[in-house]
Amino acid sequence: MTTSERIRLTQFAAGGGCACKVPPGELEAVLAGLPNAVADGAAGSQNAGMNAGELLVGLEHGDDAAAVRISGNQAIIATADFFTPVVDDPYEWGRIAAANALSDVYAMGGTPIVGVNLLGWPRATLPFELAAEVLRGGGEVCQQAGAYLAGGHSIDDPEPKYGVAVTGLADPEHLLRNDAAVPGTPLTLTKPIGLGVLNNRHKATGEWFEEAVAVMTTLNRDASQAALAAGVRAATDVTGFGLLGHLMKMMRASGTTAVIDAAAVPYVDGARTSLAEGFVPGGSRRNLDWVRPHLESDLGEDELVLLADAQTSGGLLIAGEIPGHPVVGEVVERREHLLVVR
Repeated sequence: MTTSERIRLTQFAAGGGCACKVPPGELEAVLAGLPNAVADGAAGSQNAGMNAGELLVGLEHGDDAAAVRISGNQAIIATADFFTPVVDDPYEWGRIAAANALSDVYAMGGTPIVGVNLLGWPRATLPFELAAEVLRGGGEVCQQAGAYLAGGHSIDDPEPKYGVAVTGLADPEHLLRNDAAVPGTPLTLTKPIGLGVLNNRHKATGEWFEEAVAVMTTLNRDASQAALAAGVRAATDVTGFGLLGHLMKMMRASGTTAVIDAAAVPYVDGARTSLAEGFVPGGSRRNLDWVRPHLESDLGEDELVLLADAQTSGGLLIAGEIPGHPVVGEVVERREHLLVVR
């Protein structure tokens, strides 16, 4: 039996995956106190005279990454993402965390170029051979994406944490943004949801869900490229704030409302059964509480919890129709509520 088989990584962290994100309402309250980004070399600033580029996407709408135009036809996409173990296998955790971090670049319509590792490790309680497996998994996924993984930073941490800070490139005139959805546009979802429920069950029982791992390690590259080819302008990825949470942010930023057909939303096998048996992350319930004041629906609580389920390395939610993926709703003119779920 190997070390990785003896040790259950998920037991060394209070949360797991993107379900351990700071609750969205609390996060927005913190970000609201930050000053607006300034990067124009204005007179009087210490960077006066420097050309730092044009900030295209910053904190305003909580988009997936920052975007800075550095020339007429090129923008840098910058993001960072890390979390505690979502599965017990260190190699698969590394793969999932890297795919999740790369997803932010794909969600903006970019191509990842280089990443650096972010590693927190409880060196007194977990052997470093497991950390090496985590890094190996992250490196292989970055290689699959065609991005360099070069260096990084590590700290001694009571909980294991891993992720990647990623820099990518994009066409500044063809970014995918969360503030560009327009009425009359279909909403497409490129991966099934329910990952948070299954990850919660894995943490509690050790049961392994092969489909969930396959979904979480699948890159959103092809979906992003298909969206750009179709002329899509608005998209986001579905991660810790759940389908409803990320959709609400998109509708709020765009000044529109989303009407969702709950029956059209795909789920990972076993998600409904696991929900019925009580395996629900606290983050999923917090997501639902956050969107509830902006939600119109007569669906039952269980259905709404699933729609708000905290995903890890989920798919893209695209304001446009992409072949091969289900249309789950439509963007309409702004109504009383940001979300209407039927």
